Amino acid sequence: MTRGKQKIEAQRKNAERNQKAKGSQLEARAVGLKVICPICKAQLANQNQLVDHYGSKHPKEKPPSNSE
Repeated sequence: MTRGKQKIEAQRKNAERNQKAKGSQLEARAVGLKVICPICKAQLANQNQLVDHYGSKHPKEKPPSNSE
């Protein structure tokens, strides 16, 4: 039991460290999603992802032109 006090202090420190607010990344994610698919309203980060999205989700449709 010589490390009893050290163990308790270490547990307290870890609990304080883990208790910090993790915070939501929803706001940061929303800022990064700038392009919206006009068909299904999926939010995408850029025009290249929109072209890929059209190729996989809407293969019969033509992707919109680069009008950002």
